Amino acid sequence: MNIISKSIDNGNPFDWGRTSADYAKFRDIYPEKFYRKILDRNLCMDGQSVLDLGTGTGVLPRNMYRFGAKWTATDISENQIAQARILSEGMDIDYHVAATENINFPDGSFDVVTACQCFWYFDHETLMPKLWRMLRQGGSILVLYMAWLPFEDKIAGESEKLALKYNPDWSGAGETVHPIWIPDCYKEKFELVYHEEFLLHVPFTRESWNGRMKACRGIGASLSETEIAKWEEEHKKLLVQIAPEKFDILHYGAIAQLERK
Repeated sequence: MNIISKSIDNGNPFDWGRTSADYAKFRDIYPEKFYRKILDRNLCMDGQSVLDLGTGTGVLPRNMYRFGAKWTATDISENQIAQARILSEGMDIDYHVAATENINFPDGSFDVVTACQCFWYFDHETLMPKLWRMLRQGGSILVLYMAWLPFEDKIAGESEKLALKYNPDWSGAGETVHPIWIPDCYKEKFELVYHEEFLLHVPFTRESWNGRMKACRGIGASLSETEIAKWEEEHKKLLVQIAPEKFDILHYGAIAQLERK
């Protein structure tokens, strides 16, 4: 399903379903420290019911499942949810295909709502009152994010330049460390009780970094098959020139916890 937003990629359409296979293979990359930051907030643990918005291939619920929470997860893309179900075999995770703005679970269904790598895609004026209603008293929204740092990391920076050569409208480039943006409408019914930004060193091989870049919005979710093939050929040649077979890419992680008033 194509998504179009004037504030993203200059209004050009993108579809995560087109890159679901690569997403499933190459984007389950959060280090253990990332998940520990969630547990440090006493969230997504045994005895809690959690709703994961924009779950993609279910990376967050699959990796947090071992800590005992009951997970429900939604995504607008059928292909993403199909991959999530395959990768979650044997886990009791309840997946739904739905646009986030259209979800409709009963009042007080969840202790926590999570949104990882997706919060800026939503219509928050529509979503915020729904989340308030579906969360129990004292429940939390936990917004999560991780991105490479192109100005501090040479390999990331050169790879990003090549992505922009093929897709100059991609607005996901140029990341720097900063707190997660929370729309003003949340101030009415939620309080920002915590935020943190932290550095992460994420390991890759040439193959897995190529796959991670290919599965980003600016390449796999947006370009034609011909354009993707040309980009991939050039990117692989670039990595032979600038990167060893194994290397780390400097990222930063960020979390923001909103508590229901």
